[in-house]
Amino acid sequence: MNVTNAEFVTSGTRPAHFPPAELPEVAFAGRSNVGKSSLINILVNRKSLVRTSSTPGRTQLINFFRVNGNLMLVDLPGYGFAKVPLAVKREWGPMVETYLSTRPNLGCVVLIVDIRRVPTEEDQLMLQWLRAYNIPVLVVVTKCDKVSKNERARQASIITQTLGLSRDEMAFFSALSREGRDEVWERIEAILASSQEDPAGSCE
Repeated sequence: MNVTNAEFVTSGTRPAHFPPAELPEVAFAGRSNVGKSSLINILVNRKSLVRTSSTPGRTQLINFFRVNGNLMLVDLPGYGFAKVPLAVKREWGPMVETYLSTRPNLGCVVLIVDIRRVPTEEDQLMLQWLRAYNIPVLVVVTKCDKVSKNERARQASIITQTLGLSRDEMAFFSALSREGRDEVWERIEAILASSQEDPAGSCE
């Protein structure tokens, strides 16, 4: 995709805060510190559209970004080891679940995992949950520049086995080298096109 414009629209914690459900949406989910913000910034060719932080858990709202005036990217709060108050953590689950289960224009969820890590129980549960709701998913494996080719192959095998994926359900990405940027966009566009052709297969 040739991105000519990307802008922040709004943040929120519940449907009343969300923008009108007029554009197709692609949501990004993953463990805290998995490289979610960096992935979105590279996809839209912006250095700081989405704020990155060395402190996991900084994203505590659902953030909406409009791309080229015809697509919305949605940054969901990271889950996992974020050092935030327990009361805040307890709000994240219902907030994210409400968005994912009720947003009528949600066309795809990009689930992000770190090439160096074994997918956690939370990653597995998120994928199972998305499948249960028939929400199309693309798994993006980040930080690929941090491992050798042999280690990448070993880790890819572990990830596919742990998550119950086939190889063609994953895309590899590096924010440092920008490897995978075009493939991720191509896969997203293909999923959105397929969802539009087969509305029964998309989130209702």
